[in-house]
Amino acid sequence: MATNPLHVIVGRLIGKTPAALDAEEQRVLTTMQEKRPVSRDAADVADDVATFGDRLSDKVAAVGGSWSFIIAFSAVLIGWMLLNSDVLTHWGHAFDPYPYIFLNLMLSTLAAVQAPIIMMSQNRQAAKDRLAARLDYEVNLRTELEMLRLHDKIDLAVAARLDEVLEQLRAPVTQPASAMRA
Repeated sequence: MATNPLHVIVGRLIGKTPAALDAEEQRVLTTMQEKRPVSRDAADVADDVATFGDRLSDKVAAVGGSWSFIIAFSAVLIGWMLLNSDVLTHWGHAFDPYPYIFLNLMLSTLAAVQAPIIMMSQNRQAAKDRLAARLDYEVNLRTELEMLRLHDKIDLAVAARLDEVLEQLRAPVTQPASAMRA
């Protein structure tokens, strides 16, 4: 395994032995050996491992953090207050008269449930960001290693060509027979 040219390049570039490489570096090395692309979409990778709860928290956060929700919820609150202040109070059937204790209880319950769900979604987004950073690192590492391999190939080609030129310059100069007669 130590004779693998990729390990030699990795050892020179990263300064690690093949056994000391971390998972991302190993994955890059494997894809280079198999001549496969290393880049992947972070959203697709995260969605592949997402649980039902993860997807649900993302949807709740998307709805709860939208202007549509804020406007609709404001309309419900105003409707609740008008209904219990004017309409139902007029007939004596207000189920939650001012100071709207039941409404406050429902709002507190909603906030107590919604806040951790939104935090779950934020944690999932942070995990996606970390995954994207890891995938970016893998692509950058692959690019650096491929560039170094290309530099090595070019250096070898230039060195071989220089050797040919030096050999031609060292060879004795023989003049053609026609040039000797003159």
